[in-house]
Amino acid sequence: MKARLNAFIQKWFSQPVLIIVAFFLGALVGALTAFFGQVLLAVSALRDAHPLYWIPGLALIGIAIVLGYKKFGKGTERGMDMVFGVAHGKESEIPLRMIPMVAVSTWLTHLFGGSAGREGVAIQIGATLGHNISKKIHVEKAGKVLLVAGMAAGFAGLFQTPLAAIALALEVLLVGYLELSALLPAAVAAFTAYKVSEMLGLEKFSVDLNSLFPDWNVAGLLWNENGFDIHFVLKLALLGVLFGIVGGGFAKLLSLAKKFAANKLPNPVKRIAFVGIGISLLLLVFWQGRYAGLGTNLIDLCFAGSQAADVNAAGAAGIFACDWILKFALTIATIAVGFKGGEVTPLFAIGATFGAWVAAMVGVPLPLAAALGYAAVFGGATNTLFAPIFIGAEIFGFDTLPAFFIVCVVAFACNGGQSIYAQKKLRLK
Repeated sequence: MKARLNAFIQKWFSQPVLIIVAFFLGALVGALTAFFGQVLLAVSALRDAHPLYWIPGLALIGIAIVLGYKKFGKGTERGMDMVFGVAHGKESEIPLRMIPMVAVSTWLTHLFGGSAGREGVAIQIGATLGHNISKKIHVEKAGKVLLVAGMAAGFAGLFQTPLAAIALALEVLLVGYLELSALLPAAVAAFTAYKVSEMLGLEKFSVDLNSLFPDWNVAGLLWNENGFDIHFVLKLALLGVLFGIVGGGFAKLLSLAKKFAANKLPNPVKRIAFVGIGISLLLLVFWQGRYAGLGTNLIDLCFAGSQAADVNAAGAAGIFACDWILKFALTIATIAVGFKGGEVTPLFAIGATFGAWVAAMVGVPLPLAAALGYAAVFGGATNTLFAPIFIGAEIFGFDTLPAFFIVCVVAFACNGGQSIYAQKKLRLK
């Protein structure tokens, strides 16, 4: 009788309990990511105002990061790998000290010019809190569900794209499988984090592509009087192939770079110091910090209003042909040797500038190609499908959804199954 009663309670009450907990989890994560994001923007602005003061110190701050993790955050330096290890049942703990360690080390990485992202911090904040709260919730699958909900909340709070955040959290852990048992809690946590972050003043990046071109719109490029414009669809498919190769190539080369750096320089202090000196020199040589930090300066160039709209050549909009490859290489070097942050925002910049560069060659308007690259290279590097489609729609307008669907599907098919995350593969029997 007692067993039947417990089964009844688990069946009918576990989901409402998890949804309620997810609401409070989302509110807490939204507040933390808003604070983290605003401080990150402030330190990035300080670096951009005085690059010659800060960028030369990158190697020294790298040493401080390594020593700080050794003394105060032992084990947590693995970051996203630890989160995925717990999600896959290979590990059992995500210590709370991960949150201050990854936040502070990411602020320092950006202040001194490291070419890194920020999503890793947000996802780790959400996953850490979700995992630790789940220990107090004695319902079925609480650990897995709240970890996924926390990941969704972290991404949504930082980027304010809740649909993409939900999709990413559900699909990123296991390729070919959606963690639908966490769908409602993840949705509640993501939308709550998004609203809390918005109310606390963290700004969202968004672009209305159609406003750049009063004489056309994205839908008009896809359809004509005969239905789908097959020639334009083929152009989008070609872009998808290119974006998939770039995204998958980034993930593969990042993995190889981590192994190479660890083998050639096994001492983490020497590794981050020696490579940090090289990165800072390159950052200063290439236009005194053009490729430092998140890469939002490069993204802004791709959508600079009438300047971008009036041209079909990237150079006329201030975008260099080498922008995407230099950001690509410097981001891999920064992350591979142990600097903190993430890869997603640099991937947005790599995708946007690469899209702008190939736009004229493929015959797609520059801002549209940049927008498609922004999302699809991210999808190719994370081996996700729905997340990049939604992030494209949420940032560039839902009327662009068909274009993002075509490009991201092809990019997903052409990325070689690579990912910047420690994903598991679905084994079909």
